[in-house]
Amino acid sequence: MESVQQPHRVRMTPGARRVLAAAERLFYERGIHAVGVDLIAAEAGVTKKTLYDRFGSKEQIVVEYLAGRDERWRELLAGHLEAVAGQGPDARIVAVFEASRVWALEYGRKGCSMINANAEIGDPSHPAHPVITGQKRWMLDLFTGLAREIEPAGADGLARTLMLLHEGALVAHGVGVFPDPFGQALEQVRHLLGNGAAATGGASLR
Repeated sequence: MESVQQPHRVRMTPGARRVLAAAERLFYERGIHAVGVDLIAAEAGVTKKTLYDRFGSKEQIVVEYLAGRDERWRELLAGHLEAVAGQGPDARIVAVFEASRVWALEYGRKGCSMINANAEIGDPSHPAHPVITGQKRWMLDLFTGLAREIEPAGADGLARTLMLLHEGALVAHGVGVFPDPFGQALEQVRHLLGNGAAATGGASLR
Protein backbone atom coordinates (compact mmCIF):
# COMPACT_ATOMS: atom_id res chain seq x y z
CA MET A 1 0.00 0.00 0.00
CA GLU A 2 1.24 3.49 -0.83
CA SER A 3 2.51 5.28 2.25
CA VAL A 4 0.59 8.41 3.18
CA GLN A 5 2.55 11.47 4.25
CA GLN A 6 1.37 12.72 7.62
CA PRO A 7 0.86 16.50 7.70
CA HIS A 8 2.59 18.66 10.25
CA ARG A 9 0.20 19.88 12.97
CA VAL A 10 0.52 22.75 15.41
CA ARG A 11 -0.25 22.94 19.13
CA MET A 12 -3.52 24.75 19.74
CA THR A 13 -3.48 27.71 22.12
CA PRO A 14 -6.62 29.79 22.84
CA GLY A 15 -5.47 32.35 20.28
CA ALA A 16 -4.81 29.67 17.70
CA ARG A 17 -8.27 28.23 18.28
CA ARG A 18 -9.85 31.61 17.61
CA VAL A 19 -7.84 31.93 14.41
CA LEU A 20 -8.83 28.45 13.30
CA ALA A 21 -12.52 28.98 14.08
CA ALA A 22 -12.55 32.16 12.00
CA ALA A 23 -10.54 30.57 9.19
CA GLU A 24 -12.79 27.53 9.02
CA ARG A 25 -15.91 29.64 8.66
CA LEU A 26 -14.32 31.94 6.06
CA PHE A 27 -12.57 29.24 4.04
CA TYR A 28 -15.70 27.13 3.78
CA GLU A 29 -18.07 30.00 2.97
CA ARG A 30 -15.84 32.06 0.64
CA GLY A 31 -13.07 29.75 -0.55
CA ILE A 32 -9.45 29.40 0.45
CA HIS A 33 -7.95 31.72 -2.17
CA ALA A 34 -10.53 34.45 -1.52
CA VAL A 35 -9.62 34.73 2.16
CA GLY A 36 -6.40 36.42 3.27
CA VAL A 37 -4.63 36.39 6.62
CA ASP A 38 -5.64 40.01 7.30
CA LEU A 39 -9.31 39.06 7.25
CA ILE A 40 -8.73 35.92 9.33
CA ALA A 41 -6.82 37.89 11.96
CA ALA A 42 -9.49 40.60 12.08
CA GLU A 43 -12.32 38.07 12.42
CA ALA A 44 -10.42 36.19 15.14
CA GLY A 45 -9.59 39.37 17.06
CA VAL A 46 -5.84 38.76 16.97
CA THR A 47 -2.89 40.47 15.32
CA LYS A 48 -1.23 39.12 12.20
CA LYS A 49 1.87 38.59 14.34
CA THR A 50 -0.10 36.29 16.63
CA LEU A 51 -1.47 34.43 13.62
CA TYR A 52 1.99 33.85 12.15
CA ASP A 53 3.47 33.04 15.56
CA ARG A 54 0.90 30.27 16.01
CA PHE A 55 0.71 28.86 12.48
CA GLY A 56 3.70 30.14 10.54
CA SER A 57 1.78 30.48 7.28
CA LYS A 58 -1.66 30.56 5.71
CA GLU A 59 -0.93 27.12 4.27
CA GLN A 60 -0.66 25.68 7.78
CA ILE A 61 -4.01 27.19 8.70
CA VAL A 62 -5.48 25.37 5.69
CA VAL A 63 -3.94 22.11 6.97
CA GLU A 64 -5.51 22.61 10.40
CA TYR A 65 -8.87 23.60 8.88
CA LEU A 66 -9.11 20.45 6.75
CA ALA A 67 -7.63 18.10 9.34
CA GLY A 68 -10.05 19.39 11.96
CA ARG A 69 -13.06 18.79 9.73
CA ASP A 70 -11.79 15.32 8.92
CA GLU A 71 -11.40 14.48 12.61
CA ARG A 72 -14.96 15.63 13.36
CA TRP A 73 -16.31 13.67 10.39
CA ARG A 74 -14.61 10.48 11.54
CA GLU A 75 -16.00 10.98 15.04
CA LEU A 76 -19.54 11.41 13.70
CA LEU A 77 -19.16 8.38 11.42
CA ALA A 78 -17.85 6.26 14.29
CA GLY A 79 -21.06 6.95 16.19
CA HIS A 80 -23.19 5.82 13.26
CA LEU A 81 -21.13 2.67 12.79
CA GLU A 82 -21.27 1.91 16.50
CA ALA A 83 -25.06 2.08 16.32
CA VAL A 84 -25.07 -0.87 13.88
CA ALA A 85 -22.20 -2.79 15.47
CA GLY A 86 -22.81 -6.51 15.22
CA GLN A 87 -24.98 -6.17 12.12
CA GLY A 88 -23.89 -7.24 8.66
CA PRO A 89 -21.61 -5.24 6.37
CA ASP A 90 -24.58 -4.10 4.29
CA ALA A 91 -26.03 -2.29 7.30
CA ARG A 92 -22.68 -0.66 8.01
CA ILE A 93 -22.36 0.52 4.41
CA VAL A 94 -25.80 2.11 4.66
CA ALA A 95 -24.71 3.70 7.95
CA VAL A 96 -21.80 5.42 6.16
CA PHE A 97 -24.17 7.04 3.66
CA GLU A 98 -26.62 8.00 6.40
CA ALA A 99 -23.80 9.57 8.41
CA SER A 100 -22.73 11.54 5.35
CA ARG A 101 -26.26 12.83 4.88
CA VAL A 102 -26.36 14.00 8.51
CA TRP A 103 -22.94 15.63 8.15
CA ALA A 104 -23.86 17.32 4.86
CA LEU A 105 -27.07 18.79 6.25
CA GLU A 106 -25.38 20.13 9.38
CA TYR A 107 -21.84 21.01 8.26
CA GLY A 108 -21.68 20.67 4.49
CA ARG A 109 -24.15 23.08 2.89
CA LYS A 110 -21.58 24.01 0.25
CA GLY A 111 -20.38 20.46 -0.39
CA CYS A 112 -17.33 18.50 0.68
CA SER A 113 -14.56 20.70 2.07
CA MET A 114 -11.92 18.25 0.79
CA ILE A 115 -13.27 18.28 -2.76
CA ASN A 116 -13.65 22.06 -2.67
CA ALA A 117 -10.11 22.53 -1.34
CA ASN A 118 -8.65 20.16 -3.90
CA ALA A 119 -10.29 22.16 -6.70
CA GLU A 120 -8.69 25.32 -5.35
CA ILE A 121 -5.26 24.00 -4.41
CA GLY A 122 -4.60 21.38 -7.09
CA ASP A 123 -0.93 21.24 -6.11
CA PRO A 124 0.52 17.97 -4.74
CA SER A 125 3.30 19.93 -3.03
CA HIS A 126 0.86 21.96 -0.93
CA PRO A 127 1.08 20.88 2.74
CA ALA A 128 -2.69 20.31 2.84
CA HIS A 129 -2.62 17.86 -0.07
CA PRO A 130 -1.88 14.84 2.17
CA VAL A 131 -4.89 15.72 4.31
CA ILE A 132 -7.18 15.73 1.28
CA THR A 133 -5.86 12.56 -0.33
CA GLY A 134 -5.46 10.83 3.02
CA GLN A 135 -9.11 11.42 3.86
CA LYS A 136 -10.32 10.04 0.54
CA ARG A 137 -7.98 7.03 0.75
CA TRP A 138 -9.30 6.38 4.25
CA MET A 139 -12.86 6.37 2.94
CA LEU A 140 -11.93 3.98 0.12
CA ASP A 141 -10.19 1.68 2.62
CA LEU A 142 -13.33 1.72 4.77
CA PHE A 143 -15.53 0.74 1.82
CA THR A 144 -13.01 -1.90 0.75
CA GLY A 145 -13.02 -3.53 4.17
CA LEU A 146 -16.81 -3.66 4.20
CA ALA A 147 -16.97 -4.88 0.61
CA ARG A 148 -14.49 -7.64 1.39
CA GLU A 149 -16.94 -9.06 3.92
CA ILE A 150 -19.61 -9.24 1.22
CA GLU A 151 -17.72 -10.33 -1.87
CA PRO A 152 -14.01 -11.04 -1.23
CA ALA A 153 -13.15 -11.67 -4.88
CA GLY A 154 -14.79 -8.46 -6.09
CA ALA A 155 -14.10 -6.21 -3.12
CA ASP A 156 -12.07 -3.60 -4.99
CA GLY A 157 -14.68 -3.10 -7.69
CA LEU A 158 -17.56 -2.93 -5.22
CA ALA A 159 -15.67 -0.52 -2.98
CA ARG A 160 -14.89 1.82 -5.88
CA THR A 161 -18.52 1.80 -6.95
CA LEU A 162 -19.61 2.67 -3.41
CA MET A 163 -16.98 5.41 -3.28
CA LEU A 164 -18.22 6.88 -6.56
CA LEU A 165 -21.80 6.91 -5.28
CA HIS A 166 -20.67 8.51 -2.02
CA GLU A 167 -18.53 11.21 -3.61
CA GLY A 168 -21.16 11.92 -6.26
CA ALA A 169 -23.73 12.49 -3.52
CA LEU A 170 -21.37 14.91 -1.77
CA VAL A 171 -20.88 16.93 -4.96
CA ALA A 172 -24.57 16.89 -5.88
CA HIS A 173 -25.50 18.07 -2.39
CA GLY A 174 -23.10 21.01 -2.68
CA VAL A 175 -24.43 22.00 -6.11
CA GLY A 176 -28.05 21.60 -5.04
CA VAL A 177 -29.55 20.78 -8.44
CA PHE A 178 -31.88 18.10 -7.05
CA PRO A 179 -33.12 17.25 -3.56
CA ASP A 180 -31.69 14.59 -1.23
CA PRO A 181 -28.83 13.17 -3.31
CA PHE A 182 -27.88 10.91 -0.40
CA GLY A 183 -31.34 9.37 -0.51
CA GLN A 184 -30.85 8.75 -4.23
CA ALA A 185 -27.43 7.26 -3.58
CA LEU A 186 -28.84 4.99 -0.88
CA GLU A 187 -31.43 3.66 -3.31
CA GLN A 188 -28.61 2.70 -5.66
CA VAL A 189 -26.60 1.18 -2.79
CA ARG A 190 -29.51 -0.98 -1.71
CA HIS A 191 -30.10 -2.08 -5.28
CA LEU A 192 -26.41 -2.86 -5.68
CA LEU A 193 -26.27 -4.89 -2.50
CA GLY A 194 -29.28 -6.87 -3.53
CA ASN A 195 -33.04 -6.62 -3.20
CA GLY A 196 -33.09 -4.33 -0.17
CA ALA A 197 -30.61 -6.47 1.77
CA ALA A 198 -28.83 -3.36 3.04
CA ALA A 199 -31.93 -2.23 4.84
CA THR A 200 -32.05 -5.43 6.87
CA GLY A 201 -28.34 -6.01 7.39
CA GLY A 202 -28.20 -8.99 5.03
CA ALA A 203 -24.93 -9.91 3.37
CA SER A 204 -26.09 -11.19 -0.01
CA LEU A 205 -25.11 -9.58 -3.27
CA ARG A 206 -27.11 -10.21 -6.40
